[in-house]
Amino acid sequence: MSADRTLMSVMRTSLSLIGFGFTISQVFEKAHEAGILKSSHAAHNFGIALVALGIGMLVAGITYHVVFMAGLRRERQQMKADGLVHAESVFPLSMTLITALLLLVIGVLAIASIAFGIGPFG
Repeated sequence: MSADRTLMSVMRTSLSLIGFGFTISQVFEKAHEAGILKSSHAAHNFGIALVALGIGMLVAGITYHVVFMAGLRRERQQMKADGLVHAESVFPLSMTLITALLLLVIGVLAIASIAFGIGPFG
């Protein structure tokens, strides 16, 4: 459960970064299109940087989670081989991991929308 809690904290931070980056980019771009601002390049780049940072954090968190869970599985197999545990127990697929992967897809779509103007958010 600690691995899930750790991944959820990474997800919260990543979601904030992705959301803020996307919002900053879109708000300043719309202000530029409306003629309120002369240029929105700095805000655009800052938005991309925040979304990229959120995606990077999420990839690192997912990697850590998968490595940690694989280590737990190896440790359980070793304990079974040593005769310390007798019951068969399978670690179920983590719903937190599935949610993190879906958030990663959303982050990639958001950065594609900001950087290239494509995707469902563009």
